Amino acid sequence: MDNAIVEKILKEIEHYTPKSEGVHVGRVAAVGDGVVAIDGLSNAVMAELLEFEETKGKSLKDSMDPLTGGEGALYALVLNLEEDSVRAVILGDSSRVKEGMTVKSTGKILSVPSGDELLGRVVNALGEPIDGKGPFKNATMMPVEREAYGVIHRKSVSTPLQTGIKAIDSMIPIGRGQRELIIGDRSTGKTTVAIDTIINQKYEPKEKRPVCVYVAIGQKESKTARIMQQLKDNDAFEYTIIVDASASAPAALQFLAPFTGVAIGEFFMDRGQDVLVVYDDLSKQAVAYRQLSLLLRRPPGREAYPGDVFYLHSRLLERSARLSDEKGGGSLTALPIIETQEGDISGYIPTNVISITDGQIFLETGLFNKGVRPAINVGDSVSRVGSAAQTKAMKSVAGTLKLELAQFRELEAFMQFASDLDKATADRIASGQRMVEVLKQKNGSPMPVESQVINLFAAVNKLFIEVPLPKVKQAEAQWIEFVGASRSDVLEEIKKTGAVSDDAKLSLTKAMEEFRVAHKEYFS
Repeated sequence: MDNAIVEKILKEIEHYTPKSEGVHVGRVAAVGDGVVAIDGLSNAVMAELLEFEETKGKSLKDSMDPLTGGEGALYALVLNLEEDSVRAVILGDSSRVKEGMTVKSTGKILSVPSGDELLGRVVNALGEPIDGKGPFKNATMMPVEREAYGVIHRKSVSTPLQTGIKAIDSMIPIGRGQRELIIGDRSTGKTTVAIDTIINQKYEPKEKRPVCVYVAIGQKESKTARIMQQLKDNDAFEYTIIVDASASAPAALQFLAPFTGVAIGEFFMDRGQDVLVVYDDLSKQAVAYRQLSLLLRRPPGREAYPGDVFYLHSRLLERSARLSDEKGGGSLTALPIIETQEGDISGYIPTNVISITDGQIFLETGLFNKGVRPAINVGDSVSRVGSAAQTKAMKSVAGTLKLELAQFRELEAFMQFASDLDKATADRIASGQRMVEVLKQKNGSPMPVESQVINLFAAVNKLFIEVPLPKVKQAEAQWIEFVGASRSDVLEEIKKTGAVSDDAKLSLTKAMEEFRVAHKEYFS
């Protein structure tokens, strides 16, 4: 080889080799829009925390608190490793960073606190308490970025996570350790489904009750405060943690919030507990990540999103798992929420997340406007875990439900020609209409599984077929009350065993006859 070429290669190697081992200090070369370019940090690593020396020794929370005038410690997170510099996003008030400031490498990957102390608390995207109840004293630090458990450390999803929503538990069951996407247009009830699921966990025995983590990404502060109050009113806040990165928070914190939520949840999963994490919503995280990526000079791709936006969501959602008994048997269930535009589930971000998750619950604007709540489109919704995550009781009463509703939706267009329909089609439409009425449910009123089972048993066995449509909801409420008073042993048996025995079926069939006699006003 030519000596000149050898010398050139050696010079290039020398150029890219750090001049001194253990160099941990750099200087700000440029700053703007919350992103800082730093020279000199030759041994920085991805997702490492950097500290601006001029702000050292102050509390991290103070750096983000406008009331303190921004006098706290200030940190940045490394996201780009370039040839001769690093680029990082500032976690706090970027106006305090000036060119020439000294930056020190901390040698730590960003971590957030987790533990029992966080239950019933509200934290920001860095795990700092923002509810005014004081700092955490004995929290365990959990890394925000962590490799997901491998297949060998997991087991199949087979334990149901009851949502308390009849339409979901019967047709689109969710298991502990599953990732079920909630997708739909703005204001179709996506958050309501997730919050009702959290509220419903109060019906679980304390030792089996999942720890719930609600991550608010880019939401209004008023909405998050309303959700917190709703959880408190329903005695659900004591087992819930809220991670809040509001619409006014910097893009870096909106990008980090879901990772903070899953890191907090992993502490409980590693301890052998069940965890439910709601990401509301990942569309806004993708937008925040796009903003950061463009500011970091990464090349834009489809719809200006960076090429690794799929990896962003996959490495987040892959951390959901049901662990093997050797690993403690804990689980982490994810309910990511994605907002669509005009019901377009074929968009870039929706299709990305659909391909990562184990099914989706699609909420349709048309159904919502018709008064069907929750507005679940049965045809486009699916659970890839399926009946493996259902109790025997629910399986036995809901087997044909999805098919019947899907057929009803196909026939719905003919309802305006009701007088010209043959009897079989008219009967199917009438049955479908009543099933839709039975599956309707008010916001914030999840139903225990045993009540759902007796409800659907009656609907499938045509108890409400003769009831006028406007009176179906009233008759349904009376039926639950009637069974609770006269067949409480059946309800208790379903709750304990998770199955409907032959004797229980006979008892419920007899109860239906008694109900017809006792409430003739619905059947006249």
